[in-house]
Amino acid sequence: MKITVFGATGGVGQEITGQALEAGHEVTVVVRDPDRLPEALDRAAPHGAVRLDDEAAVRAAVAGRDAVLSGLGARGRKANGVAERLTGRIVSAMAAEGTRRLVVVSAVPVGPKAVGDPLTDRLSLTLVRAVFGDLYADLARMEAVLAGSATDWTAVRPPRLTDGPRTGVYRKAVGGTPRSSRTISRADVAHAMLALIDDPAAVKQGVGIAY
Repeated sequence: MKITVFGATGGVGQEITGQALEAGHEVTVVVRDPDRLPEALDRAAPHGAVRLDDEAAVRAAVAGRDAVLSGLGARGRKANGVAERLTGRIVSAMAAEGTRRLVVVSAVPVGPKAVGDPLTDRLSLTLVRAVFGDLYADLARMEAVLAGSATDWTAVRPPRLTDGPRTGVYRKAVGGTPRSSRTISRADVAHAMLALIDDPAAVKQGVGIAY
């Protein structure tokens, strides 16, 4: 499969790239700063790294792809519209090239409330939304960009990310949020995103994932 990965220098993006290469996919990576891409991934990706601010190169990177996956997002607590703006750039490039499948990282607080969440989890989520409200507002606007696009998109919504190993064992809720969504590793987020590429039920849906 031919895959393009945006945000390959981030934690989730590095995992997507590494697992896609491990599975034998042809991978092109698009990054804001190629110097931050680990040498092993830069060397392994057949087409090297493309800068996100190079419009022509981005279009070429998504042309003829079976799927585009994005781990893009803000690097700090202040989003400054990063997810919305950069995802809009991806969507525009894909529309220009006729590429349709897009899987992106969002977050649990952007999705619907989980049915039957215990009080402690509801309170925790309220606190998280208050502290990181700017980030989640940016992700919500990003999802609105997706919903208004012609892409076959999926927004994967994990809870708090960890650096744990890939297990391949987690709960998934298409169009919903798993009860007591607390943590999941970046490696398993990447695993879920790659697995969802060929899932027709996930097209034009948010998918909550958690342990």
